[in-house]
Amino acid sequence: MRYGTVPGVGFTMEIIGGSCRFGLWFVHVWWSKTTVHRVRFAKTGIPGAVPDLIRQYCSGKAVSLLPFDSITAQDDSVYSSIYRAVRLVPYGSTSTYGKIAEVIGTSPRVVGQAMARNPTPLIIPCHRIVAAHGIGGFSPSIEIKEALLSMEKKGLRKVVT
Repeated sequence: MRYGTVPGVGFTMEIIGGSCRFGLWFVHVWWSKTTVHRVRFAKTGIPGAVPDLIRQYCSGKAVSLLPFDSITAQDDSVYSSIYRAVRLVPYGSTSTYGKIAEVIGTSPRVVGQAMARNPTPLIIPCHRIVAAHGIGGFSPSIEIKEALLSMEKKGLRKVVT
């Protein structure tokens, strides 16, 4: 467990950090109640708790992460608007940078920049946003994006059958 001061708020809140596995990777999550502050992929784990829904998701269960808020989608900036639109892309589906840009009224390049700077992947499912003629990018590894998309497609088949 960690405690941190929330910038601009002026009070201290408990922020919990921990990790769970996703294939060969660890997913580090920092969260408080239902707000996720940071998610990142790493080769090594860290001790601590991860919300059960995120653990289930990472183990391949078709669960929705919509009950969680992301600190990234809470203002009126263009990036926040993009993140809110990306949250609406359903589990097992994809959209393109261009389609999201159309919805928001910006350019696909700005959507790509927002996806590259997304501090809460999985909660803001940037892996579901692909290029018009290819998969697009993903940090730290395109293999993670491919694995997430593949896992979601398999998860949908389990729900349907």
